[in-house]
Amino acid sequence: MELFSNTPLWAALSAIVFAQVVKIPIQFVATREFKPGLAFSTGGMPSSHSAAVAALTTSIGISQGFGSPIFAVSCIFSIIIMFDASGVRRHAGEQAIVLNRLVKDFQYFVEEAKVWSEKEDYEKRKELKELLGHQPIEVFFGGISGIIIAYLFYQI
Repeated sequence: MELFSNTPLWAALSAIVFAQVVKIPIQFVATREFKPGLAFSTGGMPSSHSAAVAALTTSIGISQGFGSPIFAVSCIFSIIIMFDASGVRRHAGEQAIVLNRLVKDFQYFVEEAKVWSEKEDYEKRKELKELLGHQPIEVFFGGISGIIIAYLFYQI
């Protein structure tokens, strides 16, 4: 039963759900495209990674104290996650775009040289996921979302 009263856990999980679900209307307003699949994808506005770690860290700060060692650990963990979300993962996504373009160009070459359409599906390569990381603004708003959600949990 302690699991159900673990406010930092529930604040972080709620921040993930909120950030993933709110991507749908934000995308709709920005592009007029309704994409419910965004709720289950990586990348986009806001960053659910940032929302989760910000909610977790804020909740730990509220419950354990902002001077506690566990808050310090969580804070450093959050900084690393947010940096990774906007840096390493974003660059990996950009590289995936280039690699997918190279694969498509190569496939076109093979198609012209051989009869590519007669090959079985299992012989064709699957594209790499390109939307891996976040822009800094997405990380920022994910973090803000997480902090607000954590404070709301403690008000309830």
